[in-house]
Amino acid sequence: MKKFVLLVSTVSGFVPQFEMNNVKILQEMGYEVHYAANFHMPVYTIDEHIFEENHIVKHQIDFVRSPFRVDKNIKAYKQLTQLLKQYSFELIHCHTPMGGVLARLAARKSKETKVVYTAHGFHFFRGAPCLNWLLFYPVERLLARYTDCLITINEEDYRRAKQFKIRKDGLVRKINGVGIAIEGYKDNSINPIKLRKQFKIKEDSYLLISVGELTKRKNHAVVIQAMKNLRDKNIQYLICGSGEKEEEIRTLIKKLHLEEKVLLAGYCVNIKEILACADCFVFPSLQEGLPVALMEAMAAGLPVICSDIRGNRDLIKNGKGGFLVGKKDAEAFSNYINKIYEKNQKKKSSEYGKVNQDMIKKYQISYVDKQMRIIYENILSKQV
Repeated sequence: MKKFVLLVSTVSGFVPQFEMNNVKILQEMGYEVHYAANFHMPVYTIDEHIFEENHIVKHQIDFVRSPFRVDKNIKAYKQLTQLLKQYSFELIHCHTPMGGVLARLAARKSKETKVVYTAHGFHFFRGAPCLNWLLFYPVERLLARYTDCLITINEEDYRRAKQFKIRKDGLVRKINGVGIAIEGYKDNSINPIKLRKQFKIKEDSYLLISVGELTKRKNHAVVIQAMKNLRDKNIQYLICGSGEKEEEIRTLIKKLHLEEKVLLAGYCVNIKEILACADCFVFPSLQEGLPVALMEAMAAGLPVICSDIRGNRDLIKNGKGGFLVGKKDAEAFSNYINKIYEKNQKKKSSEYGKVNQDMIKKYQISYVDKQMRIIYENILSKQV
């Protein structure tokens, strides 16, 4: 007799991008994996054949991202409840805010179906706008009652989730993110000089790298402001990413006369190779859950200067792997960039990178897989 599990996310591509190891774990446990998402709203670039090749059954649910589209959300809720009537799912594992809300509401009356929700970063966090707390905190607190296992990926969210009342016999768990394949980030075959030429980076310049969309949340402007104070140093800053703030960022670069110092690489697929050309990773985000981009930089053995926020604090040991900086403090960013730059001149900046490479080992995929397998086995054997 077939056994079924359902993965849920608001946007399509989430499972192929982040959850394929969980798919394999569930299939190895003997389950047919189904995936409900809005396949008309792709966010991640994927090969559509991945579903068929990995025997994942797709279900179109007309999710929207906004909680205020009441009519659309009611429609998606009805589609989900119909899907749950069609299949006897033993487990629903939901991700993303609206996918998590509607899936748990749809499954709330089912005593046979276990529900897992992974919070990849609550919208309410220390320093978040009051509106976020007013909107999202009470909803998450309520829905915890319909959740058998609430998974968090950073310490701040874990401590807060521990205060929620979970469904009877349910638990809160913390895992080390989605996992990262740490191999290959120190590939000696990569030619850094060739790649530097591609992006018009000088061979002898000290290269800062940021990876992230050109959006308000990624906060690239604060580092650009910091570069203004470093114009007399042999330092260049390369930003890898695209997004809605591109023109605004280009205008700021031009306004500060930093065209030779700050360069935009656009969307890049060869991040491993680019990190191999860098001397330091800068990550000024305003909000993160547990950032993969930062983990990749750590795996590459780079020193890190990042914003002092949730998620970043879990990964970077301040003063050892780099520095945690006030997220809007351009002067502090420039001071710490200069500090690591000066250490590099004395051949001592690699100390930070070694700390980061050691730290990231417990965030590799094999470690996270073990954490998830234990959770699934406990849930499905009703030991939670």
